Amino acid sequence: MQLEFWEQQLPFEYPFTISNGRTKTHQHSLMVKLSLGNWVGYGEAPAIVYYNVTVQGMMEQLEKQRKLIEKFALIDPERFWHFLHHLFPQDPFLVCALDMAGWDLFGQMKKQPLHEMWHTTWDNSTPTPICDYTLGIDPIEKMVEKMNAHPWLIYKVKVGTDYDIEMLTELRKHTTAPMRVDANAGWTVEEALVKIPAFAKLGVELIEQPLAKDNWEGMAELKKHSVLPLFADESCVFEKDVATCANYFHGINIKLTKCSGPTPALRMIKEAKGLGLKVMMGSMNESVIGSAAIAHFLPQLDYVDMDGPLLMTELNGVGLDFSFAQSSGKIAPLVRPGLGVQYRVPFKK
Repeated sequence: MQLEFWEQQLPFEYPFTISNGRTKTHQHSLMVKLSLGNWVGYGEAPAIVYYNVTVQGMMEQLEKQRKLIEKFALIDPERFWHFLHHLFPQDPFLVCALDMAGWDLFGQMKKQPLHEMWHTTWDNSTPTPICDYTLGIDPIEKMVEKMNAHPWLIYKVKVGTDYDIEMLTELRKHTTAPMRVDANAGWTVEEALVKIPAFAKLGVELIEQPLAKDNWEGMAELKKHSVLPLFADESCVFEKDVATCANYFHGINIKLTKCSGPTPALRMIKEAKGLGLKVMMGSMNESVIGSAAIAHFLPQLDYVDMDGPLLMTELNGVGLDFSFAQSSGKIAPLVRPGLGVQYRVPFKK
């Protein structure tokens, strides 16, 4: 195989803010390309400051191990993931990018889209979850402005302010769409016990990561009293976390980047469903490439948050149809081999 990699920067339409005041105006990502003859596969790993993940750091690791990666014989993507997992044991984001590219390349070789390789059916009649549109934290009037500028069937609202209830109350005046709330571990137990019942009355359908990722005692209390489903995000990163979260949450949010790629995500979904958990797959503001990988899981999911390309003013690929989602709530099936999308140098929408 031949390995290429580079840094990508895509601008957000609006500054993107989550709890604890973390704001970004661009999404920096590592892009990787694996080539074998006429076949090409792409992968992506967003850089996330609060996980201490940088594009430069990932690129340095790739350069050190380039020869080993290029010598690998890609005859099985799962085998490739195990090889990568041992090659980069402390770099799940980097493993994800290569795992994604490996699946894309292998799909090209086998002339199959990923969902078919994973033994799932996906066509226009397949029940799949509706993708939401995320509203990052802003003053209330700005959040209303963003919502009105982007009519959607479901909204995900970032919270973690002292005006959370007022924010949702005002947003509800401007839409009848269901809303999901993501606290990004920004609440205390006392706050959550007040806010969750209020949100239930405002048409919120679920809460993501209300408390700190390791506040298990607080989550046990919250689960006893919550009138809304609680989903683990920061508390559920790797495969080993699924069983633990089953005791404290109603569902989990799997992030491909954090868990180290599509290969372990497949196993996490199977385990979660066996434990009676609902399964969401979320994004870390991936571009078209990373979002396409999420899309192939749709037939296996209960909820999905893959709106990275909707939040940015530039795209880096074609073939992922969000216009279909805007009218019907669903992503149009990807039927081309591998990821089912074609990479393009970033261009304005």
